[in-house]
Amino acid sequence: MDRDVALIVNPAAGGGRLLRLLPGVERWLRAHGVGYHVERTRDLDHARELARAAADAGEVACAFGGDGIVGAVAGALDGRDGLLAVLPGGRGNDFARALGIPRSPVAACAVFEHARERRIDLGAVGERRFVGIASCGFDSDANRIANATRIPGAPAYAYAALRALASWRAARFELEVDGVPRALLGYSVACANGSAYGGGMYLAPDARLDDGLFDVVTVGGVSKARFASQLPKVFRGTHVRNPEVDVRRAAEVRIAADRPFTLYADGDPIGELPATVRTVPGAVRMLVP
Repeated sequence: MDRDVALIVNPAAGGGRLLRLLPGVERWLRAHGVGYHVERTRDLDHARELARAAADAGEVACAFGGDGIVGAVAGALDGRDGLLAVLPGGRGNDFARALGIPRSPVAACAVFEHARERRIDLGAVGERRFVGIASCGFDSDANRIANATRIPGAPAYAYAALRALASWRAARFELEVDGVPRALLGYSVACANGSAYGGGMYLAPDARLDDGLFDVVTVGGVSKARFASQLPKVFRGTHVRNPEVDVRRAAEVRIAADRPFTLYADGDPIGELPATVRTVPGAVRMLVP
């Protein structure tokens, strides 16, 4: 590959797990003659600065971590002639999963040897960008709980969903989906650029990263017992056949609710309701298997 790689990594992520994985990645890069340097982030804003610096230097901005740092790095490249790569090292790694990137970061390094480029869309909330799924309502409560738990890996999200369900009460949402008003009484609203979140929950199994549209997934009012009984289906993506689940495609969604909710994307807060979520088609060039 004719570009050097800026490895953008959060040393504190996963209780230091990334620092244990980093030497294997570095050995692979040296063995295959890939020029690189490691950039350790302080926070997501710092990761954005490092990504912009990599783009300005003509380097590949490689996000090494979970979906949060991937979204930050990808968003920083929007509008720049930058190139994104991803080495999965987080708890969920749903963006990498959607692209068929190997779960092992060392195995994922093969993208630097057999690289092909693909343009991907981003989602936007104001000036913020995301790569995966922006959601709110029940998902707001579940994300908050998942981020606070010490449970490792994908089980944290299943645990958080069951915890959130215990105190959940139906919310009333007012939506504009590509300008068409819609009211919803139920659980959640999601704008899916990618297909999965929560460590393998295929909320929008047919969503594509390069079609310029969200799959807008809403879950209407059902009993808590039914919601809990149907929750395992989301790991296979078959929940979309349920009558309480609606999927439609749109480029822009305005969301308001009858009580405050934080909008989460890529596992992190991205805004507060009311909010407008829009697509940014073909925003970023990235290396894919």
